[in-house]
Amino acid sequence: MSMHTLSEENYLKCIYRLQDKGQKITPTAIAESLGNNPASVVDMIRKLTDKQLIAYDKKKGVDLTEQGQKHATLIVRRHRLWEVFLLEKLDYHWDEIHDIAEELEHIKDATLADRLDKFLGFPEYDPHGDPIPKANGKMPKRYSTTLADVKAGAHCRVAAVKDTTSAFLQYLIKLNINIGTKIQLIEKIPFDSSLVISIDGNEQKTVSQKFGESLLIDM
Repeated sequence: MSMHTLSEENYLKCIYRLQDKGQKITPTAIAESLGNNPASVVDMIRKLTDKQLIAYDKKKGVDLTEQGQKHATLIVRRHRLWEVFLLEKLDYHWDEIHDIAEELEHIKDATLADRLDKFLGFPEYDPHGDPIPKANGKMPKRYSTTLADVKAGAHCRVAAVKDTTSAFLQYLIKLNINIGTKIQLIEKIPFDSSLVISIDGNEQKTVSQKFGESLLIDM
């Protein structure tokens, strides 16, 4: 694979993430996601098209080519493996690891991701519950049901977080919620759709609808 600049890699990863959400990928969506101005996005789309990493059609939007998909998957693989390493081996908190992994993901050594994967015992998910692409590009199961989607009375387990902002992750730490935590949805309040939950069978807490929509669960 030819070498790509840091900026190109960030664009590929951004397109990969937007593609994951299943939405049409417009230059505006990319600009909003990266916080860049639309003119520089259009410029980069041209560059990535020339390198045959993406295909762009005004009606269909941006799409990763096979080569682009391969490269983006590798960046995401490295990022998520580094997150596991930082949390499990260096004792960083889960609200600190994303920004550091953003820098480490650009290390180009060809065997690094595979060695890291082996060292960590081939984890399937990163600390936020996002699936880690395998060396062959295969993905473990992705969770899509949110806590807000389930019916009152349901028992579930936290599988991933949809919102990875520090503010949300710190709130989860405060509530003692982590990946794997058991939650029961006791009641949905009709007035504002807030949720009454019990965490690991302990006391009940009331959380907002937004909170419920930010937590992905496994039944």
